[in-house]
Amino acid sequence: MRIIAIVNQKGGCGKTTTTVNLAGCLEAEGMQVLVVDMDPQAHATLALGVDPEALDENLYEVLAEPDGSARFAQVAQIHSEGIHVAPSGIVLSALEQKLTAERAEARTERLKAALATVADRYDYALIDCPPNIGVLTFNALRAASEVIVPLETSYFAIQGVHKLLETIALLSDRISHDLTVRILPTLYDGRTRFARETLAEIRELFKDMCFDTVIRSNVKLREAARRGQPINRFAKSANGAIDYAGLAVEVEATPPEEIERPVRPTRELERVQREIVIQFRDRDASDVRLAGDFNGWIPDKDVRSRVQTEGAQRIWTKILNLPPGTYEYRYVVDGEWCEDPENPHAVPGPVGGRNSVLVVS
Repeated sequence: MRIIAIVNQKGGCGKTTTTVNLAGCLEAEGMQVLVVDMDPQAHATLALGVDPEALDENLYEVLAEPDGSARFAQVAQIHSEGIHVAPSGIVLSALEQKLTAERAEARTERLKAALATVADRYDYALIDCPPNIGVLTFNALRAASEVIVPLETSYFAIQGVHKLLETIALLSDRISHDLTVRILPTLYDGRTRFARETLAEIRELFKDMCFDTVIRSNVKLREAARRGQPINRFAKSANGAIDYAGLAVEVEATPPEEIERPVRPTRELERVQREIVIQFRDRDASDVRLAGDFNGWIPDKDVRSRVQTEGAQRIWTKILNLPPGTYEYRYVVDGEWCEDPENPHAVPGPVGGRNSVLVVS
């Protein structure tokens, strides 16, 4: 079971939205997903249609008692066939006071022990953390092997995330626990120059730590949460559904190093490959990447790029080597997925929109 903590001490950056909608898109890929709501506000619980006030037990009973981990499975609520939620409640805010007499190590390993009891039932556990760094977040970081940091595309959000990364690094050193940390740009409005410039700054600052997927601002995400559903069920053609489907693909394609698998079978890589050159032209774009089934839908993976200017026009040249076959692809332009405007051949994508088709003979 891959355990991923969604963490940021800043509120309103998309932690709960990411937890719930990533779960929905992973479920659509056939995964069994456990959502662990570690925020006393219980927003992830509510967003999955569970009323925390109507429950007799929640994560507090699991984490507060020495033998509480044995009750984890019975506390988890069923949202759908592929998603279960370990619910939260306001009482969870009293956990730190409850555990003050215990050793620091014991206080922060409660969730890890609880998740171990259900590790064979799920493919993923996604932990929604509260907007602060306390015992609840430390429990999440101790249990997880991966961290996603949703980062609003704004200047002050960038400054705050540096302190968070320092905290995670210090914790990892103190408890000798390695964490793979990825940055997810959220609340992106590509219509504004400020947002485009901020996204470029995020990519420059965090480089390979940054997901290629960008989550655009989309009112349908809020409407889906109010209905207690992930966005891919509520409005599968909305931008939010497309973006989180892309994130799910990227998460699945980039597991931690120790379990990384090749994208293509070795026998296919051994076939004769041809150099393919395609170009994208645009006056306003600042970042253009190429993703397709040939590189696991990871933008610009195994793709060489050149950028040149002709008057007011910018031209992105993408060069890749492919064996003969038929491939589907899209461009990622300033974080937005789109088909190739110069290629008339396209087919409907599995999560909405259209994929351009490339035939290599």
